[in-house]
Amino acid sequence: MADGDTAPSIYERIGGAETIDRLVETFYQRMDSLPEARGIRALHPADLSRTKHDLKRYFSEWLGGPALYTPEKGHPRMRQRHMHVAIGSAERDAWLMCMAGALQATVADAAAREEMFALMARLADWMRNRAD
Repeated sequence: MADGDTAPSIYERIGGAETIDRLVETFYQRMDSLPEARGIRALHPADLSRTKHDLKRYFSEWLGGPALYTPEKGHPRMRQRHMHVAIGSAERDAWLMCMAGALQATVADAAAREEMFALMARLADWMRNRAD
């Protein structure tokens, strides 16, 4: 990096689109296979193609890569987009469990993995829209 350049984004540090793709695929594989995730899996459509597509595009943009989500869907407004789904602590925790395993399996850079999980944990907590 030349003087004055900024540090690489998380997106760059983890390997870009290829890693995002593996992360999202692994995340939904875990959601499909783990008994603890049965409840949150039921909140998703049977065909996850569109859901995976959207999450990959969102993560790309959110983690400092190409802006793929906003041009297609507009401002993310993630909490608003999920208000039709009851999300409490149990749903948050199941989502984070699936994501933690997916991160462990796909993101080699431990520091980036920890940073990503911290960001995702904050986002997942903010998504809660019902009292426990």
